[in-house]
Amino acid sequence: MPNRDVIVVGASAGGVEALRELAAGLPADFPGTVLVVLHLPPTGSSALPLILDRAGPLTAKQAEDGDRLEPGRILVAAPNKHLIVYDGCVTLSNGPRENGHRPAVDVLFRTAARVLGPRVVGVILSGALDDGTAGMVAVQLRGGATVVQSPDEALHASMPRSAMTMVEVQHVLPVAKISSLLAELASKEVPADPGDSSDLMTTEAAMADLDLDAINRPERPGKPAGLSCPDCNGTLYEIEEGGLLRYRCRVGHAWSPASLVAQQGTALEGALWMALRTLEEKAALTSDLAHQATAAGHTLSGKTFERESQEALKAAGLVRDLIGEITGGSGDRP
Repeated sequence: MPNRDVIVVGASAGGVEALRELAAGLPADFPGTVLVVLHLPPTGSSALPLILDRAGPLTAKQAEDGDRLEPGRILVAAPNKHLIVYDGCVTLSNGPRENGHRPAVDVLFRTAARVLGPRVVGVILSGALDDGTAGMVAVQLRGGATVVQSPDEALHASMPRSAMTMVEVQHVLPVAKISSLLAELASKEVPADPGDSSDLMTTEAAMADLDLDAINRPERPGKPAGLSCPDCNGTLYEIEEGGLLRYRCRVGHAWSPASLVAQQGTALEGALWMALRTLEEKAALTSDLAHQATAAGHTLSGKTFERESQEALKAAGLVRDLIGEITGGSGDRP
């Protein structure tokens, strides 16, 4: 029988410190593979593989297409690439972003759970919003073990707390104790046949790997939500899995509730700044036209332009106040 030997770890804000401590505590004879997704900027390179390689006894490297799940190694997701598990190996993908991220924690967790079932241990560390919760639901549904960093210890507790809200997490521990727990879990035997995954999990894993058949299938998972995708403006479909409500668009962008609200807030702020700029430009233009018309003796036209300028300035003031309300600031430009 196989062991519970595939550890998938997700982290975001504050996650580097937690990951370093986790890697430092793993034993040299660790019998499992550790797969890591840390939310990264899409450009440039990541120093995380080197940080984790130096932190502890296990070899850490950036994951490459075809890397096998071998004991005693840490594979770290590359910037702007999803890390996907299949048939004892990993692959990298430029698939649609989830919660605005690529690599995404949910993609790693979901694809590992789909093919390996109870062999998987899902670990959520420090991070903002609710990334990783959908992936942890998948791990639980497929019989895997669930672990989160103690929210009181995490630099950013939102990700661990969100997972605990939606999943009956089996282990809530400080990072220092998670390492020894993982060594214990990786030595436990589990059923060899994980059974078939749900159609939803299979479809979503295929979308993450840019499977065109899955992306172009006319039947979409879920039902129309009456909302649009912040990434592509396409229709979002409402999905319910394991008690968790989330959203996915036709081309595959996926959103958890908190991440969708946050992204909508960002889009709203951007739209308001654009409106403010347009109003201020209109006020400046009509003010200039008013002066020119008055100087040329066109008094009536001058008054009309001046009135339009004042109306634009008044509207700009209202928009600036609204920006201040939604950002908690004064409406000054960033």
